[in-house]
Amino acid sequence: MSEGESRRIEHNLLSEPHIRGRRISVRQVYALVEEYDEDPEAVADRYDLDVADVYHALAYYHDHPRNMRDAEQKRENVMEEFRESIDRPEGVDPDAA
Repeated sequence: MSEGESRRIEHNLLSEPHIRGRRISVRQVYALVEEYDEDPEAVADRYDLDVADVYHALAYYHDHPRNMRDAEQKRENVMEEFRESIDRPEGVDPDAA
C-alpha cells in the first residue's frame, strides 16, 4: 500500500473519498462529527460502521486537506451548475424558501 492510502478509504465512488464498501463519504463523516457535533459511536451505529471507520475517515480528512478542499470545491461547482440548469420562472430563487 502506498503512502497516504488507507485500507478503509476508497476513491472510486462519486469522485471523492469514502469508507470502503459504503456510500458515506469522508466529508460526510467529518461534517457529522466535527460540524454537527455528533458522537462518533452514534455515527457508526447510524451507518452500520465500525467506530474505527469513523476515526479513519476523520484522520483521512485531516491528513489530506488539499484533497478534501478540492473535493468540496468540485461538489460546490457541480451544485452551482445544477442550480443554474433548473428551468424556473424569472425572479424565482430556489434557495429562498
